[in-house]
Amino acid sequence: MSEPQADERLELSEEEWKKRLTPEQYQILRRQATERAFTGKYWNHKDAGLYTCAGCGQELFASDAKFDSGCGWPSFWDSVDPSKVVHRDDLSYGMRRTEVLCRRCGGHLGHLFDDAPSTPTGQRYCINSACLNFKPEAETQEP
Repeated sequence: MSEPQADERLELSEEEWKKRLTPEQYQILRRQATERAFTGKYWNHKDAGLYTCAGCGQELFASDAKFDSGCGWPSFWDSVDPSKVVHRDDLSYGMRRTEVLCRRCGGHLGHLFDDAPSTPTGQRYCINSACLNFKPEAETQEP
């Protein structure tokens, strides 16, 4: 299956998603689960590059917007492009939060909080590592 173009939606059946994703990725991206804090592969990752959606490959976050918030999940103060993510009210668990989804595939990525005063935006995108893949900076350079 070819990957969708930049503005094209990726829509798959539940069975296709289950084949495409690991069980953990499926539970988080498609069922809004959350990985345990301090267990994901990118919570303490410091290499330069781009973080892409594990569901569809869309570029979502850059390493230069990543910071250590102490929460145990990868934290970013902004996305690479606001049109690549969707914000949606999440009233689950008796809280009011802002859910963050990938615009291309609709995958649940994590949540957005307004509690990062030391960042340029004051925001913290708290994202599950399982929802991300990483492209090192050397692979993102134009030839």
